[in-house]
Parts: sequence; structure tokens; C-alpha cells
Amino acid sequence: MSDRLVIIPTYNEKENIAKMIHKVFSLSMPFDVLIIDDGSPDGTADIVKGLMKEQYTGKLFIEERTGKLGLGTAYIHGFRWALERHYEYIFEMDADFSHNPEDLPRLYEACHTGGGDLSVGSRYAKGGNVKNWPWDRIMLSYGASLYVRLITWLPCKDGTAGFVCYRRVVLQTMDLSRIRFIGYAFQIEMKFTAWKHGFKIKEVPITFIDRVEGVSKMSTKIIKEAIFGVLSLQWESFSRKYAKPKR
Repeated sequence: MSDRLVIIPTYNEKENIAKMIHKVFSLSMPFDVLIIDDGSPDGTADIVKGLMKEQYTGKLFIEERTGKLGLGTAYIHGFRWALERHYEYIFEMDADFSHNPEDLPRLYEACHTGGGDLSVGSRYAKGGNVKNWPWDRIMLSYGASLYVRLITWLPCKDGTAGFVCYRRVVLQTMDLSRIRFIGYAFQIEMKFTAWKHGFKIKEVPITFIDRVEGVSKMSTKIIKEAIFGVLSLQWESFSRKYAKPKR
């Protein structure tokens, strides 16, 4: 059993999930993998369970939930699962290869030896890049990250990024029951809350590649949640007390 766990939420990812799992387990640095599947009707969970039985017993796991409950609640479920099993480094990653599994060791080292309490695979840090996106989506994404920094003062150039490594102490210190957003605003809320608790964020430049197979989960509702959620996060932070970490 590794002390590193990669959490991958899925909903209808049958085209990608087996390839992603094989890729993570082919890395020279060992990682365990937890799939959080929200009742995918395309058979994603069955593919994972087959791999658990045939190839990756004891290091590949799945938690199945009923219905599409949202990205944020999937990760919170995974975080609690990981803490109960005493993992020291807990990762977030998409199933669609927009996040390159080969960058997992770099995120780990940024926390393990690089001084970070959480590390962020950043599209907008120096050396980061985006591929296969039209210019208008790049501008929307970059503008959203700039908006987050202006409103919250968060010291992170890619506040909406979903490729993250947390040290165990970060998730233990945060009150996960108070994390309320379920879409991409969840990613902002987690980074903002960790920072307000006094944890250090390290950005690791990555190349983000838009999904080749499967369907994007982006929606207007998710975008609105992020826009207005950022305002509420900053406003509420003025009266909220954040416990300092016990190191």
C-alpha cells in the first residue's frame, strides 16, 4: 500500500478510465487509486471493478454513489475515505487525460521536499500551457483565474485548477463539512480555505490538454456558481476564524 492516493471522480468515462488507470500504475513512483463513480450508466464502474479483480487488487479501489452528485461532493467523499486510511498525500485528477499522470511525481515532490502544503498543477504559472482549446475558452479560463486572484487575493495563478496534491494535515485541519460548492467553484474554495488556514501553495507548471474522448461536464450553472461563489467566499472570510495548522 502506497502513502499516496489519487482520487479520480467519474461519470460516463468508459472511453478513458482503463487507459488512465493503467497509466497511473505504470509510473515508477507507486500510487494507489480511488475512483468515485456517480452511477455512470455507460458501465464505467464495471470496467474499474474488473481491473480491481484481475490486475490491481489492493491498490485500486472504487466508491459507487447513486446519481450525479457533483464534483465537489465526490472529492469530499474521497478525502474522508483517504483520511480514514491514513494516506499522507492525496491527489485530485480528472479521468480524461487533460491532466497528464506523468506530472503526479512532480506534484508530490512539490509537497514532499519542495515546501508546499498543497501543490497545484498550473496552466498559468511560468512554463504552463494549454493545448487544444479555442482562443475564446483560453481567455475565459485565464480571465476566471485573474478574477479569482483580484477578488480573493489568493496567491495562485490557476485558482480553478483541478490537478492538486494535498498533504494530509491540510485536509485534517480544514472543516470539510463547511465546503459547500460542488462545481468548479469547489476548486477555488478548497485552495482559498487552505490558504486562509495558513497553508502554503506551490504551483507546478503543467500542459493542460483538452479531452479527446468523452463529453465535458461544464455547464452554465457551474460557471455562475464560480462567479458568485468567489464573492461570497471573500465576504464570509472577513468574519470567519481559521484555525492554524498543528504541525
